[in-house]
Amino acid sequence: MWSPWRMAYISAEKEHGFERPQCVFCDLPARHDDAHTYILYRGARAFVIMNLFPYNNGHLMVVPYAHVDALSALDEATLTEMMLLAQRSQGVLQECMRPQGFNVGINQGRAAGAGIADHIHMHVLPRWAGDTNFMTSLGDVRVMPQHLDETYQLLLPGFAE
Repeated sequence: MWSPWRMAYISAEKEHGFERPQCVFCDLPARHDDAHTYILYRGARAFVIMNLFPYNNGHLMVVPYAHVDALSALDEATLTEMMLLAQRSQGVLQECMRPQGFNVGINQGRAAGAGIADHIHMHVLPRWAGDTNFMTSLGDVRVMPQHLDETYQLLLPGFAE
């Protein structure tokens, strides 16, 4: 098994090859290097980014630019744009990857499973029958059949204006 991106995740000093920022969701869009940071689309109030530590290939996140930790702290325009971007993400994933289902959701707070609890974000996760394979029961491991760079190139045209 080969998962080169996992080392950045387990490293305390680095994150995706960069010094760990105060907030990754604030830092990544500020770099203006979308291909390197896997940002697929920038809206006025939110952006779509690939999850650097995905559960499945095509695991996307819709993230507001506003640094808040709760849905209740977002204004109506941002909430609307986030939902529209989740819908668009689902459409792109359906066209490019043909999943059989989706998980769409928000883990709000550490107790609810949020890996980055200080900056609210929505997951859009394509699913296929049998995608949770035997490796999950062996050390909580996932097998990713496609590199993040390949998935990015596959999905990027779907987000072109």
